[in-house]
Amino acid sequence: MAKDSFSDSITKSQIWKSIFRHPYEDSSRNRMLQVLDNVFLHLHPTKVPKYATDVGFTWGMGGISFLLFLVLTVTGVMLMFYYRPTAEFAYNDMKYLQHDVPFGMFMRNMHRWSAHLMVITVWLHMFRVFMTGSYKSPREFNWGVGVILLTLTLLLSFTGYLLPWDQLAIWAVTVGTNMARATPLLGNEGPLGPELGMRPDNDVRFALLGGTVVGPAALIRFYVLHVIFLPITISIFIAVHFWRVRKDGGISGPRPDAKPRPTPIAAKPKRPRPVKKAVVKTDDGVEKPTVAKATVKPATEKPVEAAKPTPATPEAKSEKPAEPNADKEKE
Repeated sequence: MAKDSFSDSITKSQIWKSIFRHPYEDSSRNRMLQVLDNVFLHLHPTKVPKYATDVGFTWGMGGISFLLFLVLTVTGVMLMFYYRPTAEFAYNDMKYLQHDVPFGMFMRNMHRWSAHLMVITVWLHMFRVFMTGSYKSPREFNWGVGVILLTLTLLLSFTGYLLPWDQLAIWAVTVGTNMARATPLLGNEGPLGPELGMRPDNDVRFALLGGTVVGPAALIRFYVLHVIFLPITISIFIAVHFWRVRKDGGISGPRPDAKPRPTPIAAKPKRPRPVKKAVVKTDDGVEKPTVAKATVKPATEKPVEAAKPTPATPEAKSEKPAEPNADKEKE
């Protein structure tokens, strides 16, 4: 009894009510209120369809991609404490992080493998959305946002590849940026590039590297893109992506199971076509339907047979017809 009174005194106190605004009674209304009033849970819908929890349909690649992005953010911030983006210290800082910092190798590998997995999961998420037709109406805009997120994910992976500042990173970025010279309109070797005045010292490759070769300027530019510009941009598009998922009716799913077809019913007899009534025009030109009068015969009467004509005899043929005026003359 004392235990119940102690718990009640806590749950009914003003401090408890200021933190937990609604009780934990298991009801549909309280569940919705707890989700809406929670700073973290209100980002999710209060109710989700049953198919949204079916891993066999959604694969969970969208949520896994976002989880990996959070892991990359946390581990990336921790790595920033031990890394200096200069050509003199970048490689040595990576070696110091691997061999001297406690759990440094674990943090770096966690960041590295999470980056690889995020690229894979984003591709799988796009593949699942395409194969299930989830990009169709009314989700066309969100499909476009997803394509932008895929591009930003690849750019994050590419810009982070240079930061170890070893031979593999330098030559990989050299090959990658050389392809930028063939960009249409923006590259000095691309279509219409020379006509627009693109040169090796002012094209898109020069803008990425800060020069004509991979050097210290390229390292600091890739570092700023990797830790500031691209993460902020991708965070904005992730928020828009989640918001559109809510506004478009939640996670897309299969059509609900079709109801069993009813048993076939015997065909109804065809209705007789309506008989067209005869129309008679009056003197005023108005058409009026004629009504046929029905003749009713008494049941007791029998139809009277018409008298059959007698055959003519030769004597009757020889007789002359009487003149109509003969009787009048006699009178």
